[in-house]
Amino acid sequence: MPAPIRIQQCPVSHTDFSTDTEIYGHYAMLDAEREASRFRFNDTTDRGFLMIQRYDDVVEGFQHHETWTTKVRSAINPDSRSGTALLPQDLNGEAHAKLRRVLNPFFSPAAVRRMEPMAVARCIELIEELQPKGSCDFVAEFAIRYPTDLFLALLGLPVSDGEFFLPWSETVFAGFFGEDPAKVAEARKNIIDYFTETIRERRANPRDPKEDMVTRLLEARIDGTPIPEEDILTICLTLMLAGLDTTRSALGYIYAHLARNDADRQAIIDNPDLVPRAVEEFLRMYPLVFQVGREVQEPTEFHGLDLQPGDVVWLGIAQANRDPRKFPEPDRFNPDRKGVNQHIAFGAGPHRCLGMHLARLELAIVLREWHQRIPHYRIREGVTLTERGGQLTLPTLPLEWEA
Repeated sequence: MPAPIRIQQCPVSHTDFSTDTEIYGHYAMLDAEREASRFRFNDTTDRGFLMIQRYDDVVEGFQHHETWTTKVRSAINPDSRSGTALLPQDLNGEAHAKLRRVLNPFFSPAAVRRMEPMAVARCIELIEELQPKGSCDFVAEFAIRYPTDLFLALLGLPVSDGEFFLPWSETVFAGFFGEDPAKVAEARKNIIDYFTETIRERRANPRDPKEDMVTRLLEARIDGTPIPEEDILTICLTLMLAGLDTTRSALGYIYAHLARNDADRQAIIDNPDLVPRAVEEFLRMYPLVFQVGREVQEPTEFHGLDLQPGDVVWLGIAQANRDPRKFPEPDRFNPDRKGVNQHIAFGAGPHRCLGMHLARLELAIVLREWHQRIPHYRIREGVTLTERGGQLTLPTLPLEWEA
């Protein structure tokens, strides 16, 4: 049964954000919705959802984490939890906080800095493999390979395993967007079997739990109880799903922008110290997770709107990041803008992205090392770039350069 949200409280939107468009098509639709009215009710799903769209409102909405929970993760797909379980995302309150405390040390700024030498070396290796070719599909040949390698290294696994792990992960990603369920099930089984073998090996040969995440998960206790093996497998799968597709997508949008905007690319070539601020500005301009969902658990009044248990709320990350009330000229790349790091591309509140420091490191390393070796590149002539709906990504980005 659809939740009894009161659509008469705000204008109704009929826009379906799950469809594919040309590149930047979703941002244009989202910007239009935000500027049309402060709040909207969208009727494109069985349950419908209240769209919270402007920066201050979205940030405030994230603070309702005790009564607006991740029982719904996505407003567009409110039943996604009935498919693939995710941890720690599916937890709320103290249960969520306790599991985050187990995982946080591996994603802290200090832990990420320890990974930097390896991350730089692998990035250079991949770029130098591509540079003599003079062209590549940046998405398939670099943007997904690099985070996959770092993910395996983070778990203390051989980077060479990416050769077979990557096709499995790609198939699982595709399952969220219509891939053959039988293929998805087989790929997911392969990944679970892979992690199961890793757990078996770590039980037999534990490593330093300060350095090895799987060992830490096996040795951790929450309220005096070990983490069940099923949950450890879910955590490993979640980290893969959360980290690989998003980094691939971010790199795709960044390089599509730089290939089309020579002055912005030249600024990074001329001044590598600009890179950290450029990363923040790109994350603001092109957030890939453009919304997250929440389900209301208790009656709530939100700026005159009456919400009841079961109502679905859309927290508009992309709309907030591109809100001119917070970021003047939001379509202009300006890494020197005031408050450049005040975007919410990683969300906000207790569920803020666990891997945000690692993502920043990955993007910064790629921008520095790529432009030292391939400073000038272009999108292959005649290509029309498209983007996937639901959670944005570019399926392909054919780049060319002078080898």
